[in-house]
Amino acid sequence: MFTGIITDIGTIREIERRGDLRARIATGYDAATIEIGASIACDGVCLTVIAKGAAPSDWFDVEISAETVSKTNLSGWAEGTRVNLERALRVGDELGGHIVSGHVDGVAEVTARRDEGDSTRYTFRAPEALARFIAPKGSVALNGTSLTVNEVAGCEFGVNLIPHTKTVTTWGAVAEGDLVNLEIDTMARYVARLREWS
Repeated sequence: MFTGIITDIGTIREIERRGDLRARIATGYDAATIEIGASIACDGVCLTVIAKGAAPSDWFDVEISAETVSKTNLSGWAEGTRVNLERALRVGDELGGHIVSGHVDGVAEVTARRDEGDSTRYTFRAPEALARFIAPKGSVALNGTSLTVNEVAGCEFGVNLIPHTKTVTTWGAVAEGDLVNLEIDTMARYVARLREWS
């Protein structure tokens, strides 16, 4: 489990494409504190650490299945790509965002970006099958970042990002036309499922 509060920006150092995808991610985390088998959310995708090291800088390796690649934007990863990172929630940690599983539901396309004062308003188009789970003032995780939905119109929805969020995540570089990982709120999923049975 995660909270959607990004705690580091990693950089893809190496990428290897076989049947699955293997990536080495440079990180500001102290590799000595990362356990093999630990879960780290990378752009919102819960991935398992399979190797780690600290020379010349701290890094960890992950493997991404073809299934995960097909459901996310990770197919676009390349050397130098910057990614939002969050380590798994521990008992007693502050829950500053919302409960995020790291199981991405699909990708949303950035259809507009405009500055509003110091903040930036992004508009996204969600896949039709997921749009019904997104509600005004509800939560979504986009590239692993817990965000509040401002408005919804059909398959499109908007969020605002404050300067702090753009600084401590990769959002400052996200542009119109980009695809971002979308995880809908778990509670919304269960409410919709209950309504189907009522």
